[in-house]
Amino acid sequence: MLSTQKLIRFGVIGCGHIGKRHAEMITRQPGAELAALADTKPVEELGIEQYDVPFFSSLEEMLRADPDLDVISVATPNGLHATHALACLDARKHVVIEKPLALSRQDAERVLHKALARRRDVFAVMQNRYSPPSQWLKEVVDSGILGKLYIVQMNCYWNRDERYYTAGSWHGLRDLDGGTLFTQFSHFIDIMYWLFGDITGIQARLMDFNHQHLTDFEDSGFVSFQFLNGGMGTLNFSTSVWQKNLESSITIIAENGSIKVGGQYMDRVEYCHIRDYVMPTLAPTNPGNDYGSYTGSAQNHNFVFENVVKVLQNQATITTNAMEGLKVVDIIERIYQSANREFIKTPVRIIPEPQPITYPQKAAGWQ
Repeated sequence: MLSTQKLIRFGVIGCGHIGKRHAEMITRQPGAELAALADTKPVEELGIEQYDVPFFSSLEEMLRADPDLDVISVATPNGLHATHALACLDARKHVVIEKPLALSRQDAERVLHKALARRRDVFAVMQNRYSPPSQWLKEVVDSGILGKLYIVQMNCYWNRDERYYTAGSWHGLRDLDGGTLFTQFSHFIDIMYWLFGDITGIQARLMDFNHQHLTDFEDSGFVSFQFLNGGMGTLNFSTSVWQKNLESSITIIAENGSIKVGGQYMDRVEYCHIRDYVMPTLAPTNPGNDYGSYTGSAQNHNFVFENVVKVLQNQATITTNAMEGLKVVDIIERIYQSANREFIKTPVRIIPEPQPITYPQKAAGWQ
């Protein structure tokens, strides 16, 4: 842990939509300092001129030039998350990894093992945990007032068309994107795992309705399973919804009551009827991320970086740790294995171990 008085210095690798949001949240966070940015594209193309910090064309350049960075925030394409996280951990940096942690359980385990060996923290970004309905759900489930769990149904119906899967983008590529569950809905699977634990008996069916010319993988699927802790569940998902997002919802049927949390981003409680329970008034949910032609989940990244700073200043525990990030990857991988993913064009590539990098104590020209 770092001193409670120390300013936590961040570098960000990957300056696309999400990376820029990471950078902005870091600049707004008390106790944090945005110290460096890195991307393979030039600054002018990225639109990050407002950040008056050193810019580098690679992670290696950034790590060599500023060895005093405390944390690296990884917001690169999904298929590079594990590669970049391992390199950061080798440099003895704490790491924030945008979801998903990796594209395979094997790579996620390597990140976890490296973090333990280097004695550094890994923060898995699963921002939906911070929304008021999710926080309330966690309290209700953990309290036991619902009694035995019977059925959980999760529906994720979004629009992701040619405005999202643009030509030349990594979105839709098997090696870099991974699939619909990794890029679009892993944070909802995280909520399900956070609330109810691991699953077994997975039966999945995937379809590719209208994304054959846009992606290397499915756009829709039905998944059924059982929870190890009791009860059964389903996950129904699609990115084939016309023009705009329809909903992200979770319905819970239990011994002592029923709940439905819905809306585009699982942002409002639509039904709550529980024996001897009066639902409290919840704080409003932040609006969804607006990317111009499409929208995403609620804007909760500020809570992620607040947690990082507090953890490293020894004032809090990690909200979503590497083990939980690994479990989400594991669940998604088992869902895809169950479905056989017969129409996938290319297999997942297991990343190679990164080559060690020599990091000087202080690079010339940097203070």
